[in-house]
Amino acid sequence: MNYIETLRDQLQDMGQGFVEALPNLAIALIILLLTWIVARFGARISDMIVGRTEIRSSLKNLVDTVVKLSIWLVGIFVAAVVVMPGLTFASLLAGLGIGAVAIGFAFQDIFENFFAGILIMLREKMQIGDVIECEGITGKVEHITLRETHVRKLSGELTVVPNSILFKNPVEILTDVEQRRHDLVVGVSYDTNLDHAATVIRRAVEGVDDVLASKGIDIFAQEFNSSSVDFLVRWWAGATPRSGWESKDKVVRAIKSELDEAGIEIPFPYVTHTFKETVPVSQLGRTSKKTP
Repeated sequence: MNYIETLRDQLQDMGQGFVEALPNLAIALIILLLTWIVARFGARISDMIVGRTEIRSSLKNLVDTVVKLSIWLVGIFVAAVVVMPGLTFASLLAGLGIGAVAIGFAFQDIFENFFAGILIMLREKMQIGDVIECEGITGKVEHITLRETHVRKLSGELTVVPNSILFKNPVEILTDVEQRRHDLVVGVSYDTNLDHAATVIRRAVEGVDDVLASKGIDIFAQEFNSSSVDFLVRWWAGATPRSGWESKDKVVRAIKSELDEAGIEIPFPYVTHTFKETVPVSQLGRTSKKTP
């Protein structure tokens, strides 16, 4: 058998087949180009239609993604049929079924984030604009995609969080409501009348503009500390972190002013030093000698 001649014939057949397939490849490329154009216009049309509704921003992003993905799937299938005329939808599904297991193991993290992104977009909680806290990350949700969520930290840095982390771990939504409860510990000296101190603290907190006094103010004598009797003070104010910091700043200033005016001491920790008189080593011998 002439191996060289056989190889040459095979290469010639492959080259002839490639040349014959060039028109189909060109048509397939044109179809993909048209698919890209149609996907862009389809996304704009979906934005126009969905923009007139009152659905959440995350759902709008999901609709746009589904429209683009559907158009691309159809375009790729048509292009594949042009290149391989014998390809059918049933054979394509069969091929995908055979490779689904291998693809699933190879891209497990990608698919996990993909499906987590869909579920995050579908649920009502954690919308774009919310301030959240998850796994040590605290910030404002700026954008949600099918793979990741963009969280702008309170210090200004942008954190890209995989959707699987936000889906599998507890997420604290700080701005789910307009107001939330804040708390502060205030200590008074042991010689203070606690009822009088509680009245003074309550009057100070009620006088702060940012405090929602209608929702209640709690003043609890909490514990006996080393140098003070501690009160737990709780009040309602804005839910955003900045609103909480501003209200706490005003509450601390108001309580300090009222306690000073009432003559109530806010003690600081006391430290008592005890000194024991010792005898120098050099004098031990002298003190032990007996006088004649």
